[in-house]
Amino acid sequence: MRHVLVIDSHPDPQSLTSRLAESYAEGAGEAAVPLVLRDLDFDLSLRTGYRAPQALEPDLVRAQELLAWADHVAVFTPLWWGSVPALLKGFFDRTLERGWAFRYKENGMPEGLLAGRTGRLAVSSDSPRWYLPLVGDSTVKQVRGRTMEFCGIKPTKVTRYADVRGRSEEQLAAWIREAADLGASDAARPAGVRREPVRVS
Repeated sequence: MRHVLVIDSHPDPQSLTSRLAESYAEGAGEAAVPLVLRDLDFDLSLRTGYRAPQALEPDLVRAQELLAWADHVAVFTPLWWGSVPALLKGFFDRTLERGWAFRYKENGMPEGLLAGRTGRLAVSSDSPRWYLPLVGDSTVKQVRGRTMEFCGIKPTKVTRYADVRGRSEEQLAAWIREAADLGASDAARPAGVRREPVRVS
């Protein structure tokens, strides 16, 4: 069984996103550790950008330990304004530090320092599925391509829960059951050789 880190980025514990994340983690069983961002205590803002280091709060130190431990990282997020909640963006900004999650090599090319891990991005939206490609599918591009895979977490598969407003309670319940099956399936896959992140210049 792989080590599975399940990141719940919704501020509301009663949200569909949080219920899906919880079910996915339950399906993955003992292999999974949930990381519920709304329960963490940290400053969302990267105060000086990358000009000066910003000390990590204890909850973010623990988050980095869990990312180092994980073989598979699953991120559950709603699509808000073509992006993600401030809670998730702030978590990425603060936790995925340059020199720990990624670096730039001498030739200027980026290198992901979390290599060897796979990922899953689960996105819920009120927008219908057919609409998202028309507007660029920006959340998937941002989180999967420019964040997770940029840091070496790949391949990252995408699961979409679209047109949430138009779904019945029975349909939502079916999604939640399916999330447990997905968690079990992801946890059961063979683990790769993950790179242990260390601070580099």
